[in-house]
Amino acid sequence: MNLGKESETLEFKKTTGELKEAMISISSILNKHGVGTLYFGVKPNGDVVGQDVSESSLRDVSRFVYEFIKPQIYPMIQEEVLDDRHVIRVEFHGEDYPYSAAGRYYLRTADEDREVTPAELRQFFIANEYKEKWEKTKSQCLAKQVDKATVKTFCERAVSAGRLVDGRYTVQTVLKRFGFVDGDYLTNAGNVLFGNSHPVTLKAAVFATDEKLTFLDMQMYEDNILNLLGIAEKYILKNINWKSEIIGMEREEIPEIPVAAVREILANSYAHAVYNGSTYHEICVHPGKVTIYSPGSFASTYSPEDYINKNLQSSIRNAVISKILYLNKSIEQFGSGFKRINSLCKDAGVKYSYEFADNGFTFVFYRKTKNVSARQNGNEMDGTVNGIAGVTVNISMNKNEQAVYCLLEKNPYYTRQELADATSKSLRTIQRTLDSLRKKELIERIGSDKSGYWEVKN
Repeated sequence: MNLGKESETLEFKKTTGELKEAMISISSILNKHGVGTLYFGVKPNGDVVGQDVSESSLRDVSRFVYEFIKPQIYPMIQEEVLDDRHVIRVEFHGEDYPYSAAGRYYLRTADEDREVTPAELRQFFIANEYKEKWEKTKSQCLAKQVDKATVKTFCERAVSAGRLVDGRYTVQTVLKRFGFVDGDYLTNAGNVLFGNSHPVTLKAAVFATDEKLTFLDMQMYEDNILNLLGIAEKYILKNINWKSEIIGMEREEIPEIPVAAVREILANSYAHAVYNGSTYHEICVHPGKVTIYSPGSFASTYSPEDYINKNLQSSIRNAVISKILYLNKSIEQFGSGFKRINSLCKDAGVKYSYEFADNGFTFVFYRKTKNVSARQNGNEMDGTVNGIAGVTVNISMNKNEQAVYCLLEKNPYYTRQELADATSKSLRTIQRTLDSLRKKELIERIGSDKSGYWEVKN
């Protein structure tokens, strides 16, 4: 007899010789689902092999549960006969999260038990509570506060992609079909996706160096998710470098970071974000990297490497938002984002990394056109510096020189005081930097000190 496959709520142990391992499985299932079943006398593949069952073996299971699982649970432990083989069936449930096994905490993922820290476990429960309640909660915006053009564009894209049946869709039809209205009000999900009251904020900036200090451009956008996806993509592509290549008989413009990879990360950053937190979505374009920040801790107990190397189901924080982004073809398919990004970046020779934080997740694309290495003495940086207009200059500059050079490239009429304010440096430091750039023949003063300007040489 075979009981099928193990799952997130079903575990098999061959004998009661695996009692300690069984306690780990029980705690991890409780933490993930609050209810589950475990059999002793069944192989991991589901084959029933049976085992000796006595009063003492049943008491052993009960004693281990009492001693190992905290807080205390009261499972149903009983002998069963399956295909003439004796097994022990343990049914358990609990709502007093989190549960530990011998003082350690675990979470169930597929049919595996993964140890986590108490902090990770707290984040898991916070994320799940958010996932279950926030999207469907009534917002403060009326159902009529909808961007009709966004709804129309969504329907056109979804039908064109074959992910929505062709038909006549009105704003009211879409809102009701996907559960975006609650009485006279939009739900939170409906508001952030289609609202016209500027429900989501995006901060975007271009910096002169790889530090968030001297910015060359700073923008604050407020719109719904579907509009911000286009705005964010255009901002990044506008501020990175492009090159021309002859492919076949035609000339093509190719960005230093694949467009498809940028789209995938942006879509995932909005699909898995926390929208009632204290931080905003953020894009930072530096000479050596582009960072994309999404509010809310990483939405899965798996790591990005796991999604790249294995075929895993996606851990979805915002199920409704993710579905709309999928229908809109902003997301190709669930669970494949990191796989696609890894493949695209590998083909393009683009390196990337990511950073975890309690309040957000940051993805980093490293720019190929800036290959600098800092020397320990003097903070010198040798390599390529990219200007705001995409001009590439092969020079050797320190961080102060980079910042001033990029600022003057953007606005050659900057005064010393304005340069000092923009870089948070003293006038004396700015003067030394200008003198150094002139000595290197990278800038030249044209006209008088009062009415002249700086000529930036490429």
